[in-house]
Amino acid sequence: MTRAGPAGPARPIEPIEPPPSAYVFALRAADPGEDLVAAGADLRPGTLLAAYRAGLFPMGLGRGGRGPIGWWSPDPRGVLPLDGLRVSRSLRRAVGRFELRVDTAFDAVVAGCADPARPGRWITRAVAAAYGDLHRLGWAHSVECWRGGELVGGLYGLAIGGLFAGESMFHRETDASKVALVGLVRILQADADPRRLIDVQWRTDHLATLGVVEIPRGEYLARLRTALTCPPPAFGPPFAAP
Repeated sequence: MTRAGPAGPARPIEPIEPPPSAYVFALRAADPGEDLVAAGADLRPGTLLAAYRAGLFPMGLGRGGRGPIGWWSPDPRGVLPLDGLRVSRSLRRAVGRFELRVDTAFDAVVAGCADPARPGRWITRAVAAAYGDLHRLGWAHSVECWRGGELVGGLYGLAIGGLFAGESMFHRETDASKVALVGLVRILQADADPRRLIDVQWRTDHLATLGVVEIPRGEYLARLRTALTCPPPAFGPPFAAP
């Protein structure tokens, strides 16, 4: 079973452009292989959008993601090709165990990702509030796994044109976060636009099992420029059968 929320199936909705940032992001001075390229600035909606459009994302440099804010552009960059998701037999079976929803519990998904018990926690209250603001402006989205009326996993990120910048994912039941990723890929595949790009920041061993690959920063930036010319996707069902 799938649903986009109380209003029914979603259609592409133009997000609200916030006031521009006071900061300018550029990668001209970044050395090859250097991931951290700047520090400071703020987490206002206009600043975050300017950063993602330039190929950067924020993550605090202090313990547990506290400030100061670091601005990162990994080289190489982790991306998930739209046709590269690896759906194992067990994951294919798991899809049928959950209800997929979109944007019905964004703040709860972020809270699940920010659970202080998780190792490597970096999502602070300020970060959660900043992405909540972007969600209410129509830029940030959640793909959620529900079972028995309970939220058991999901992911969230930013959709800017054809870019989906994945921020984090969590699960409380086995495979729930992976099923949310399956749902995201189906949403982005729906119009068969090859310009779309899924950014996952870094390739980890776990993400590699799902099909994530690394590309040089220069290639990522070129693909990003193309992706930004794409219309936003429609976040909601139908989710095609795996």
